[in-house]
Amino acid sequence: MLAEHVKHNYARANLTPRQKALCRFAEMVTRAPAALSSRHLESLRQHGLTDRDILDAVQVISYFNYINRIADALGVDPEPEMQPAFEKWQAGSE
Repeated sequence: MLAEHVKHNYARANLTPRQKALCRFAEMVTRAPAALSSRHLESLRQHGLTDRDILDAVQVISYFNYINRIADALGVDPEPEMQPAFEKWQAGSE
């Protein structure tokens, strides 16, 4: 159930401050990576993340974005368990 809350609105989900900071960071990496600055990294460090943790996060976030863009560009059908979310997304983009 927590994953559903995070998927729909991480800011309102029952997450720790550290988890919310990672979600904000993931959103920035996804939506506006060129806008990231040292203050964003420092915010993660203040939540206890090491530089290695930040690197791991960037790699996972970036890979997820990459593979989804490939699937979208090639018209790959979503996994069966993702079909309802995909259909909801499609309906909202029409």
